Amino acid sequence: MVVPTHVSNLDSIVLGYAAYLMGMPPLTYGAGLNLFSHRVLGFFMNRLGAYKVDRLKQAPLYKNVLKSFATRAIELGYHNLFFPGGTRIRSGQVERRLKKGLLGTGLRAYMNNLRSNAAQPNVYVVPCTISYGLVLEAETLIEDHLKETGKARYIISDDEFSKPRRVAQFLQSLIKMDSRIYITFGTPLDPFGNRVDFQGQSRDACDRPVDIQHYVCRQGNVVEDEQRDREYTGVLGDAVVREFQRNNRVQSTHVVAQAMYELIQHRYPEADPYRQLRLALDTTGYTHQALLKQVDSVLSRVRTLEKDDQLRLAPKLLQSDGQSVLAKAVRLFGAYHTKKTIRQSGDRVFTDQPQLVLYYRNRLSGYAGF
Repeated sequence: MVVPTHVSNLDSIVLGYAAYLMGMPPLTYGAGLNLFSHRVLGFFMNRLGAYKVDRLKQAPLYKNVLKSFATRAIELGYHNLFFPGGTRIRSGQVERRLKKGLLGTGLRAYMNNLRSNAAQPNVYVVPCTISYGLVLEAETLIEDHLKETGKARYIISDDEFSKPRRVAQFLQSLIKMDSRIYITFGTPLDPFGNRVDFQGQSRDACDRPVDIQHYVCRQGNVVEDEQRDREYTGVLGDAVVREFQRNNRVQSTHVVAQAMYELIQHRYPEADPYRQLRLALDTTGYTHQALLKQVDSVLSRVRTLEKDDQLRLAPKLLQSDGQSVLAKAVRLFGAYHTKKTIRQSGDRVFTDQPQLVLYYRNRLSGYAGF
C-alpha cells in the first residue's frame, strides 16, 4: 500500500509515472468521479487501473463496499495507492490528520490472509511525500481554505485542473524553469506502525524483530477486536504522519515564501493572519536586502532541520546562497501564476498575491522555528 501526501490532482499521474520509471508494479487506486469526467484526463483514468469513487456519497454501505473492494484487492496481491488525507490539502501544509478508514484495510487484509493460510500474508505500507515547487491549483486551493477556514468543500470542480490551457501552461512552466517534482518514499511500515527492514521483517523501536502474528492471534487463531484494531490503525497513522514530515522536500519557493511571510508578520504584528494578508497588498513593499536577509535566516533554520533528520531539502538548497535561492523562486513565481506571488521592481520586492505567500510558506508550518 503506497500512501502519499495529496497536493494536486496531478499526484496520481505523477506517482504512477514515477512507479513506472522505478520499475515498480502498477498501482490500483480510487479516483473521484470529477477526474473521470475531465475530457483529457478521463481518457487515461479509464485505462490506468483507477476505479471510480463518488466522494459525495456518505452512506455507510457505500463506504463499506469501497473498503471491502480495497481489502480484497490487497489480499489478491494488487498494489494499492490511496491518499490517507482524503482530499487535496487546501492550506499547502503537509498532512497531519489522516482518515483512518482505508488505512485500516491493510490490517484487515493481513488478518484475512492469516485465516486463509496465504503463502505470503504480510502487508506493507509505504508512506510517500510529494513536493512541487509550483502547484497547479494553488490559487483555488488556498482561496478555498481561507474562505472555509477548516470547512473546505470536499470537491472543487472548477479549479485550474479543469482548464486544459492552464494545465498546459503549468507543465510548460515546469519544463522551462526546470522546476522539480520530488517524490520521496519513506520507511516501509507494517499494519501496526512498526518499521520493516529489507527482508520484510518487522522491527520494534529498539530494532528487535517482532512476530506480528501475536498482535492479532491467540493460540494460533485470528481474534476479532474492533477497539484493538482501531488503536493499531491509529498508531500506524501516527507513523505515516511522521514519515510525511521527515520526508517533506522543501524547495526554493517554500523558503522565499516563508521569508516574505515573516516580513509581513514583522510589519503588522498586531493584525490577525487574515488582516495581515489584506495589508500585505500595500504599495510600499520591502527592500530587496531585507528579503534577502530573511531568506538567509530561513535557509539557516531549514538546513539545521535537515541535519536533524526532520525534513529534506532540494539538493541545491544545501549549498546555494540566499541570492541564488531568491532569484530562482522569483523566476518560478513569475512563470505561471496569474498574479505574481513575489515580484521585484528596482531594489524593492512586492507581493500581488499574499494568499499564495501563505500557501507556499505553509509547507514549513509546524516545524521548530516556524
